[in-house]
Amino acid sequence: MDKIMQSRMDRGFFKHQEEYEKKALEVLRSGWYILGKEVENFENEFAAFVGTKYSVGLASGLDALWLAFRVLGIGKGDEVIVQGNTYIASVMGITINDATPVFVEPDEYYQIDTSKIEEKITDRTKAILVVHLYGQAAGMDKALELCKKYNLKLVEDCAQSHGACFNGKMTGSFGDIGCFSFYPSKNMGAFGDAGAITTNDAELARLMKIYRNYGSEKRYYNMVVGANSRLDEMQAGLLRVRLKYIEEINNERAAIAKRYDEGITNPIVIKPAVAEGATSVWHQYVVRIAGRRDEFMQYLADNNVTTIIHYPIPPHLSEAYRYLGIGEGALPITEKYANEVLSLPIYTGMKEDEQTYVIDLINSFK
Repeated sequence: MDKIMQSRMDRGFFKHQEEYEKKALEVLRSGWYILGKEVENFENEFAAFVGTKYSVGLASGLDALWLAFRVLGIGKGDEVIVQGNTYIASVMGITINDATPVFVEPDEYYQIDTSKIEEKITDRTKAILVVHLYGQAAGMDKALELCKKYNLKLVEDCAQSHGACFNGKMTGSFGDIGCFSFYPSKNMGAFGDAGAITTNDAELARLMKIYRNYGSEKRYYNMVVGANSRLDEMQAGLLRVRLKYIEEINNERAAIAKRYDEGITNPIVIKPAVAEGATSVWHQYVVRIAGRRDEFMQYLADNNVTTIIHYPIPPHLSEAYRYLGIGEGALPITEKYANEVLSLPIYTGMKEDEQTYVIDLINSFK
């Protein structure tokens, strides 16, 4: 068996190669490469997909996050509640604005434990950031209830959850702002860095368009100190092609996850579960290996199967956030997950014999 990567992007391209290449040539020949019809059309199509009135294309998912808090007016002295086991970009979106992250432990589904949010709310709390981790929709009912009760903003980090739903409603349509990444490895990946926000608020969409373009609504007239964070025409055009096939992509990943669910029987492996009312688009298939993860990873690697840890160091223990003064042991569930989680191979175009090989290999580990 040839080497099986944890993630690969070429097969997703080859599946619809003709359409991608046709679109790329169309953009190149148009002579218009920044903020043109491809971006405008993608924004309209993506908003319709998510179920919001507006979408604004940006340069990356991180830009979506930090600009979301910027346009919501959240900054120095303000607190934002976020789960402890997320990717560090979620936290950077808060701290780039000089606001303070307040960490909450995850639940058994790796999402924010909404039963532990209320105890963290203070008079400085201004928002809750819900991360739909690994492609599963987090439980939104309690988060919405708390935001209403305490007059808080709700931001969703949907970097991994394109198409996931909670109680039939799509992630990115619950909060004041939904933040998306289209990094190439995502289910709806671009062919470079790209991101977007979704919102039902016309004023927030207007402000986001101003901030992404140097703080300018009219050329050379700058209202605020903004950013250079424009989704370019090429990425927008290619994303329009990808969007046509997102349901197919998500269904394929769900089928791979189902095979793993049914096929992996080794008791050392703790398989993921999906919460009631939620769906997952399986951006990652994350298992837990207690005590022997390094040995398990090496065994798979020795047999040509690559795995990745998402994520080995929780943000509160990273060097970047040492200044917060949150020591080891402060978030025991987050830290336990960081020491046990492992992402198995899952990608568009993963062949059945590759899936079978991974399953059999895992079941043979002793």
